[in-house]
Amino acid sequence: MNGRAEAPAAGTVVNALATGTGSAFAIDEHVRAAVDLSAREDDVQGEIAADPDADATLIERCVELVVDRFGDGQGGTVRTESDVPMASGLKSSSAAANAAVLATLDALDVAVSDQRHAAIARADAARIGVRAARDVGVTVTGAFDDASASMLGGVTVTDNREDELLAHERLDAAALVWTPPERAYSADTDVDSCRRVAPVADVAADLALAGEYGRAMTVNGFAFCAALDFPTGPMLEALPDVAGVSLSGTGPSYVALGDEGTLAAVRDRWADRAGAVWLTTTNHEGARRA
Repeated sequence: MNGRAEAPAAGTVVNALATGTGSAFAIDEHVRAAVDLSAREDDVQGEIAADPDADATLIERCVELVVDRFGDGQGGTVRTESDVPMASGLKSSSAAANAAVLATLDALDVAVSDQRHAAIARADAARIGVRAARDVGVTVTGAFDDASASMLGGVTVTDNREDELLAHERLDAAALVWTPPERAYSADTDVDSCRRVAPVADVAADLALAGEYGRAMTVNGFAFCAALDFPTGPMLEALPDVAGVSLSGTGPSYVALGDEGTLAAVRDRWADRAGAVWLTTTNHEGARRA
């Protein structure tokens, strides 16, 4: 009973920490999961390839929840490997959870689709990963915005308080990412500080719901750089040339959207900063069995 799956990372349009309304878009960098189940085992052991000593309880919990719903008490192993740096604001946890959920469904031969005959819809598969993240305490909001963008592809707007999908559409653009050497863990975020920018976050959410994702990103970016004490310099270096630019998640990465030529010029500016700069594209396919 073996399953394989992959899920894309994502960038932020609107951070949900302030109001519960969030928005994110998938980017074409992936986390892959391999799940091996056996009826002879009753527990799940997880491993993260990039760091075998890292906490794997999130992906283990994803497997357990899927088995509880669709399996028959199987245990086994789950292993993830990633193109996405951990704790960088690029939704690696949501992507890992989605990949682990889909790989487990694959191992159990459960149909996943948005068609009526499917045993589970893709958005509901993402909700399993969100529940797992809450269970193990790696998220403050539940991150349904990040999970839905990664699972469904394109860009989504969500109510993270109700795990409700408010909008979903395809997004075709080049994406530029700068990831500093530092790491920032969502569970350590100053939530009270984020809630102080709620009036500005409401403006960003309204822009996202109107389909103005680039402007929403930029409003969000300035607000959350202030709330979380990140520099606005990377955003100013990208403006006004890009469609939108923001601190991604709770940092430390920044993401910008635009056309490839314009972003190449921004890449040259960001390249003077410590860390990694990479040009990619948005992803409209979302998570899939591999």
